[in-house]
Amino acid sequence: MKVILLTDIKGVGRKDQVINASDGYARNFLFPKNMAVEANKENMAKLKSREQSKQYKKDQDKEKAKQLADQLSKIMIKIKVKVGESGKIFGGVSSKEIVEVLRREHNIEIDKKKVELKEAIKVLGITIVKIRLYEGIYGKLKVDVISE
Repeated sequence: MKVILLTDIKGVGRKDQVINASDGYARNFLFPKNMAVEANKENMAKLKSREQSKQYKKDQDKEKAKQLADQLSKIMIKIKVKVGESGKIFGGVSSKEIVEVLRREHNIEIDKKKVELKEAIKVLGITIVKIRLYEGIYGKLKVDVISE
C-alpha cells in the first residue's frame, strides 16, 4: 500500500515522502499514530500543493538574499577603534560589532553567525567581509576600521 509519511520515521522514510508499506504496518501502526496517510488522489494533490508552496517560499527567500547581497555591496560601514601609539589596535573588530553597526546605521538584520570572519579584524583600513545570506549566495560588505 502506498502511503505519505507525515513525520520522519527512522529506517522508513522522511516527512512528505511516498513509500510502499505493507497493509498491516500501515493500518495497525502508521495510520492510528497519525504518522502517515493513504496516498490517494486527494492526499497526493495536497502533497503536491505543499511542495509547490515550499518551492515558492524558497524562491522568494533566494530573491531576497540576492537583493540583500546587492544592497550590501554598495554599503561601507565605519567602525572606530582605540589604537595604541605604535598604530596597533586594542582587541579587534568582531562579527558582533559589524552586525550591530549594520542594524543601527542601515536597519539590516543579519545573524552574526553568517558573517564569515576567521578571526577579528586587527588592522586599520578597509577590509571586505563575506556574509553568507543563502545557499550559494554571499554578500560582500566593506568595513572601514578607523582610529578614534
